[in-house]
Amino acid sequence: MNTVLVVVAHPDDAEIGMAMRMRWYALNGARVRVHCLTTGAPAGDGTPVRRDECLAAGALLGVDQYSFSSIPDTQFLEHRGRIHSEVVAVVRETCPDVVYTHHPNDQHRDHNVTAEEVTNVALREAPNLSYFRSPYSLDFEPTMLFIGTPELLDAKIRALNCFTSQHQLDMGLFHQLATVTHRQHIHHRVVKRFPPDSNCAESFRIARRLELATQTDNDRHHAHPQ
Repeated sequence: MNTVLVVVAHPDDAEIGMAMRMRWYALNGARVRVHCLTTGAPAGDGTPVRRDECLAAGALLGVDQYSFSSIPDTQFLEHRGRIHSEVVAVVRETCPDVVYTHHPNDQHRDHNVTAEEVTNVALREAPNLSYFRSPYSLDFEPTMLFIGTPELLDAKIRALNCFTSQHQLDMGLFHQLATVTHRQHIHHRVVKRFPPDSNCAESFRIARRLELATQTDNDRHHAHPQ
């Protein structure tokens, strides 16, 4: 994968759901873009605190581009047409190999609307689409688990620590979730095969994955005999 696009509703959604995965992509040469449909509520003095927190977290994770729309927080239903247009523009500008977004079945209406609109666009415009688990996802059964490393987990923790304005969230809880996810979904006999320090994971549900057949050296030899 050369270009990864993550579309989320709010600042910190991407980091909570898939910070390790984003860091892994960046370390392996992929261009990672995160697009947030809202910048979140400003501070009392009007400064864009949550936007700045996103940019700081993105810098730690190696995100190539962090962009924002200005959809009003908690008013996604009322701005659905605008959201659709914004997602179309972002996907066409980025030309991603894979798109990630919220799981469509989510208790948070902003997450739900985001997932539905991204799905509608991505299935027309991008080859691969996956959903990450949000704290409010319902009936989420992962079809792919990304097993991290201590270094990736540390990057996730440091990124989450950037969101100091989110007092209502216990960021340490998401650290704990990462360390038990693989044991929740993988039989202990399989977990035993992992390296000793592979004790954290992020979970995803694949909506679509395309694989193109490529010619092997043997195929090329038979197609063009010497």
